[in-house]
Amino acid sequence: MLIARRFLVSGRVQGVGFRFFVEEAARREGVSGWVKNLPDGRVEAYAEGDAEAVERLEHKIRRGPPGARIERVHVEAEPPEGRRAEFEIR
Repeated sequence: MLIARRFLVSGRVQGVGFRFFVEEAARREGVSGWVKNLPDGRVEAYAEGDAEAVERLEHKIRRGPPGARIERVHVEAEPPEGRRAEFEIR
């Protein structure tokens, strides 16, 4: 089943390779979408794909790369768009 989630990640998530970590994890899972830094220091990501793949990606986001400190992950269900073919850093 195709699902989509938006993630807002707080903590030490900028300047530690977090976006590259998410991009690589999403590509490995076959999930499409995007990830970007926000001006307030958080990272926002949108992921769309098979439910199990998106759940695995969420688990990886909650862990983060070495050097990151994840304080909070806010997750919102979104309607899948079905238009994206890959995952990108914005």
